[in-house]
Amino acid sequence: MERFADSDEVIDCIPKGIEIRTTIHGDIQIAIAELTESFNLLRQIAAQFNFTPVLVSFNPYHAVFEPHPPLNDYELKRRQIYPEKQTAIIPMLTLDPDLNISIPGCSSEHLIALGKKLTYYSPYIVPFSFSSPFYKGDLWGGLSIRTFVRTGARPATMVFLEKREDLIKSTPSLPKVARIPAERGRIEFKAFDSCDDFQLYGALLALLKGIILDESLPGRIMIPDAKMHQLSASKGFDRPDIFSEATKVLQAAEAALKDDGDVELLSRLKESLSQRKTPADRLIERFKSSRSIAAALQQTYIMSTDA
Repeated sequence: MERFADSDEVIDCIPKGIEIRTTIHGDIQIAIAELTESFNLLRQIAAQFNFTPVLVSFNPYHAVFEPHPPLNDYELKRRQIYPEKQTAIIPMLTLDPDLNISIPGCSSEHLIALGKKLTYYSPYIVPFSFSSPFYKGDLWGGLSIRTFVRTGARPATMVFLEKREDLIKSTPSLPKVARIPAERGRIEFKAFDSCDDFQLYGALLALLKGIILDESLPGRIMIPDAKMHQLSASKGFDRPDIFSEATKVLQAAEAALKDDGDVELLSRLKESLSQRKTPADRLIERFKSSRSIAAALQQTYIMSTDA
């Protein structure tokens, strides 16, 4: 989180964590392999300082982030310029992936339509990633406190356009102007929780790819449905409507990827849906066994050491 005095000059930056970014790839598995390699290098360096990575999508002990010193007048005014800055406190409590798929040459109109589509179906697909069942040092009572607090106030999807005149206003933002040429045509899905098995990221990327290629799903919405995300965060696939829509979306994605090798990546999502289980369920079971958040989290990232 950047801090300012009375101008655009940054005078401090409050760290939240370490972000790994992969380079651009045309193959999902190659991107996952690079992520795994980078993560293992980070883990090796962290071990030298007695740090161990654990899976966190929402701070399991703190429910509020209060900047010190409090935001000054300039910072408060600056936060009113862009919708995302008005809720900039939320990201200081959350850690999560941005999954990106780019479509070079895609028109702004089509990009926005795809962003609306992913935003509409977000509450039905995010349970595949749920991993934040802890809140204020105990079980929250649902599967993703991150989704419950974040999505609606923050965007589920963002798309990056070439021309500023093609922007459509929304709060939170859906379209933004690309900052660099490589961002043009990018679709960025931001609503998934973090995953400690990187192959699950591969499955989620395949799902997004299938939804983008699909031509049968009719849902479109500009602003994330906060209430539906909260219902999803609380019950996941145990809610019949969430389960039903997730099934439709997964089937549509599978049909769209019929002749694409990435269709095989959807198999683990199909298994998760058939069992109505999310990664959060596993964390909850570990916590109930140990009565310790730390002990439950120390068993994460075990499967992410292999490409």
